[in-house]
Amino acid sequence: MVGRTRYRLPLNGSLGRKFDALRERLDLRVLGSAPRGANAGDETFGLQRGTPVAALDGPLFYGTLPVRIARELRRTPADAILAQSPYEALAALAGRTLARSDAAVVVEIHGDWRTWSRLYGSPARAVVAPLADRAALVAIRHADAVRALSPFTTGLVREEGVEPAAVFTTYTELTAFWEPPVAPLPERPTALFVGVLERYKNVHNVVAAIRLAAARLPQAGFRLVGDGRHRDVVETLALELPGQVTWQRRLETADVVKALDDAWLLLLASRSEGTPRVVLEALCRGRAVVGANAGGIPDVVWEGETGLLVDPDSPAAIADALARILSDRALAERLGAGGRARAAAWTYTPEEYADRVVELVERAVEARRA
Repeated sequence: MVGRTRYRLPLNGSLGRKFDALRERLDLRVLGSAPRGANAGDETFGLQRGTPVAALDGPLFYGTLPVRIARELRRTPADAILAQSPYEALAALAGRTLARSDAAVVVEIHGDWRTWSRLYGSPARAVVAPLADRAALVAIRHADAVRALSPFTTGLVREEGVEPAAVFTTYTELTAFWEPPVAPLPERPTALFVGVLERYKNVHNVVAAIRLAAARLPQAGFRLVGDGRHRDVVETLALELPGQVTWQRRLETADVVKALDDAWLLLLASRSEGTPRVVLEALCRGRAVVGANAGGIPDVVWEGETGLLVDPDSPAAIADALARILSDRALAERLGAGGRARAAAWTYTPEEYADRVVELVERAVEARRA
């Protein structure tokens, strides 16, 4: 398995259970990354540690990845390589050639690959967008199998003439959100935002919408949780509206559960998402969602049943949806109940996830050898 994900060893919690289930079924090796100064690996993980200059971590990871993959394939021949995105898959194809290996390459599509160079990181990435798009398509079309995660990502690959070999979400342990009894809505109508403060999360329009909604609903509260390069925009809003807006950089899982219980709705108006975990968490807690009609959000937010879908480019539309739910307790309760009923379809065990991965690997190997 190859991906840019940062791991901190030893694993604990849901990640530990996920990889335990995979190791029971597969002879597994994982190439990823680790925070600076963290453990660089064990018998399963080979991790590239961060550098003193964080901006160099990405170029170093992807620049050396084909050689790292080739080295692993020479050391321990593999039947398949599972790549976390088209960019890791491109490195896997190159590494396979360098090692003269016959390993099948599987590419996972977690979201719209075209947003990587347009909505993530520095705006300077847009310069390489056309080249990045073409490189991603090469990987998707030359991989031995493609795994989509949702109807949205299935549609993306079908547009390129490729049929997914499998469609299933990444394992997300929702036990902490599903098992506690659903709490009644609090007295104060409150909206919660949880996410990194980056461009793809549409931070500027989210803040503009909250400003509009707060003026219309002076009794309502707005809680934002997250950190990132646009933290100044959120910090300014919190200082401007201290009686209505609060901001925290991060919360642990148990605190996110409580934050959802203390809210009437979750706000996620991102410009692009794959299958958003935080929405699934909100559904488990029986909370309505105001979500963008973009990316994979409509796959898990059903208009009028579990939440409201909005145009992410319209702060006024986002504010209208916030005001509609925050001013109508009965509506918030009905949408939350609908979300709780839908959430059951998204909960499955690490063992079930691992079984699906094994089936995918078997299909990819069969296609490679055909």
